[in-house]
Amino acid sequence: MKYYVYLIITKRKNKHITYAGYTNNIKKRLKLHNSSKGAKFTKGNKWKLIYKRIYTNKKKAMIEEYKLKKNQKIKNKIKTIFLSK
Repeated sequence: MKYYVYLIITKRKNKHITYAGYTNNIKKRLKLHNSSKGAKFTKGNKWKLIYKRIYTNKKKAMIEEYKLKKNQKIKNKIKTIFLSK
């Protein structure tokens, strides 16, 4: 089974906010975030997928998600690349 680590972005009060997570169904998960049925933090916003990475192991995906959540430098680099397009 495939697992995805992802980063989504939205704009709140002229500021871009990101959220990192993991899932085994990226399309369904993004749909949940955008319908306010995802994580509590993501409710009420329109989210765009800006990064995803595939893993074949759930444990590895969870470890990488944790690293992405905690590493602001990596999140800012991904966000900067997305916003410069």
